[in-house]
Amino acid sequence: MVSIIISNSSDRPLYRQIADQIKRGILDGEINSGESLPSIRALAAELSISVITTKRAYDELETQGLIETYRGRGCFAAGDNELLRERRLRMLEEHLEDALKQAAYLGLSQQELISMLRVLQEDNDGLDT
Repeated sequence: MVSIIISNSSDRPLYRQIADQIKRGILDGEINSGESLPSIRALAAELSISVITTKRAYDELETQGLIETYRGRGCFAAGDNELLRERRLRMLEEHLEDALKQAAYLGLSQQELISMLRVLQEDNDGLDT
């Protein structure tokens, strides 16, 4: 489970701060599919906030299809499903769009960018073994 940090000085509501951090953890793979989340009461106690605030964060995540709640068992990161895959693909597209902007700023050609991507992929492939 990711460590959740909330800020009273932020202009974002507390429930949104919590939901955003859990969402990011799920989409980044820091929270695995099916992984148990802290109970609403436990998270509220840990963060010293209202149970209502924590419940609102979890409700938002459930509405987005990122977590699943089972009465009597708790809340879990959603299993690998098409919606989660689509959200991850969209995040990847955003990262690639940023990379394209940076490449253009640096004056890199498409071929240079593709070469960089191949080198990075080869480096990552070497880490898997």
